[in-house]
Amino acid sequence: MSLTPRSSDLLPLAAAGALLYFAANSIIRNKRRIGLRNKTVLITGGSRGLGLVLARRFLAKGAKVAVCARDQQELDAAQRQLANHPFAAFRCDLTQRPQVEQLIADVEARFGPIDILINNAGTITVAPAELMTERDYREAMELHFFAPLYTTLAVLPSMRERRSGRIVNISSIGGKIPVPHLAPYVASKFALTGFSETLRAELAKDNILVTTVCPGLMRTGSPRNVGVKGRYQEEFAWFILGDSLPGASMSARRAADKIIDAAVHGDPEIVLSLPAKAATLLHGIAPALFTRLITLQNALLPKPPEKWDSGQGARKRRGHQSHSWLTRSPLTTLTQRAAAQNNEL
Repeated sequence: MSLTPRSSDLLPLAAAGALLYFAANSIIRNKRRIGLRNKTVLITGGSRGLGLVLARRFLAKGAKVAVCARDQQELDAAQRQLANHPFAAFRCDLTQRPQVEQLIADVEARFGPIDILINNAGTITVAPAELMTERDYREAMELHFFAPLYTTLAVLPSMRERRSGRIVNISSIGGKIPVPHLAPYVASKFALTGFSETLRAELAKDNILVTTVCPGLMRTGSPRNVGVKGRYQEEFAWFILGDSLPGASMSARRAADKIIDAAVHGDPEIVLSLPAKAATLLHGIAPALFTRLITLQNALLPKPPEKWDSGQGARKRRGHQSHSWLTRSPLTTLTQRAAAQNNEL
């Protein structure tokens, strides 16, 4: 008589174990749930794009919302859109710690202690690595790593005193896997992901729950405001076309609702969109294979201009300055529509 269990005998045990895990996880998740009515939410980079969509959705759920950005015209436009709500827009350069500390004080004076901090502000430069400068890397690190560091350090004393708080860091699929032609963005988002996941482990004892959000492509309308170097029109074309594909990208509103749900339940991490989840999984289980595939993808992207070292293509332009017939075609309709809806124009 064999004492070795057959695989058919193990299947019911595995199924029962999986059911117990998901049931326990659901119970714990619901215990962490908080209400949003009258909660104070601060969203950095909230004057346009995903930040503005998040502001609308939080307001619809009864929260008090403050946003910040550097551009006063964008803030004024957001303020006009949301004037009939408990909403406030503050001008702040998040890379300057004294301004961040003043921002937190101003928000608390207006709405009370911050219950939920959403670190969303971001920047993207699209170009081959050969064209990226030290400044490109420093700008990305300042906004994607140091700005969330400053806001987090500013809100933590109050959250610790109250033993309550949620911090949501909007990283990226680029903070999980390599993405060619986005080297400064990827490097800084990897830093944010590591910082965010470490904070989760250390702050849980204070009942402060940190959520790391890693979205794939989202139709926020932001491509028109990205930085572009090199073969401007070609670089902008591949970026905006990918952003516009319904199967490859997610609507900003759907993404915002999932982010808010993760914040409400204090989830550790959320990866948005099926392509992003599949890429993360493949990178985790077969990194060598994934790297080969990424190398093939890079071969299909635009090459640096032949004369870039003499200045051609080295200067940064915005996406809206790099249009071609392709980027103005119906193929980008969804992104262009999102730009109009989300204050990206």
